Amino acid sequence: MDFSIHSINDYHIHFTQEALNQVADSIEKLTLEEMHFRLHETSNSIAWDAWHIFRTVDNLIHFLFERDAPVWIQQNLWEKWNLPRIDQGTEMTPAEAYAMQFPPGEQLAQYGRDVLTAVIPRIEKMTEDYLQVEQHVFPWGNQTRLFVMGKVVTHSSKHLGYAAAAIGSLGREAPSF
Repeated sequence: MDFSIHSINDYHIHFTQEALNQVADSIEKLTLEEMHFRLHETSNSIAWDAWHIFRTVDNLIHFLFERDAPVWIQQNLWEKWNLPRIDQGTEMTPAEAYAMQFPPGEQLAQYGRDVLTAVIPRIEKMTEDYLQVEQHVFPWGNQTRLFVMGKVVTHSSKHLGYAAAAIGSLGREAPSF
């Protein structure tokens, strides 16, 4: 695998692919019970962290940047899985997050892979001027798209770490960093 990074787009592509692929690979064979496992009483489930990563990337790159329908909406997954149509978990209370019921790992993993397939061509086309456009982003206020893309990488990594700890504690192969 080529790890050479020569531009900001290479960076965003590489680390977005890495995060989404690692999440998808690590959840696709989990049972429903394992998907809903919470490492601690104050932790979200493995499924919630995976869903949140996929939804955040999908929503920021499709809807926030372009006002296009995210893959989530295009595929009617919210309806198929009886999950929030718009919410991606950012303002959710712990009780709401803990109560969510997710589909089997292979289905949620496929959504993550579909998001990745959809966002990579968009990231490839991002110019420096495009990345310097400021937009209002909750909860960060007015920020450049470049800042938001940095958050895509760091925020995904944070939730990937939460999921990896829970998956590893189940004795399953967890994502490696």
